[in-house]
Amino acid sequence: MPTDTVKVKVIVTLKPTLLDAQGRVVKSALHSLGYSAVNQVRIGKYMELEISRATAGDAAALDATVKEMCDRLLVNPVIENYSFEVTE
Repeated sequence: MPTDTVKVKVIVTLKPTLLDAQGRVVKSALHSLGYSAVNQVRIGKYMELEISRATAGDAAALDATVKEMCDRLLVNPVIENYSFEVTE
């Protein structure tokens, strides 16, 4: 039976040109635990949104809405990149 919502998975990462202080701390901790093969760690955010199928519209409208939400609130476009995936 189809659900009344669609799920959107949003992944946010720092832009590659920015230093990732959290990533450096995690890398250092991994090295201290013996995982010296780790060359780089980048920390990001992961969000799952459930959006009402009735208001989502078609795929293009849903994509536009999610992009707008990311640009207006979920992501700082000055320092972060994002991608998203819509799943049923």
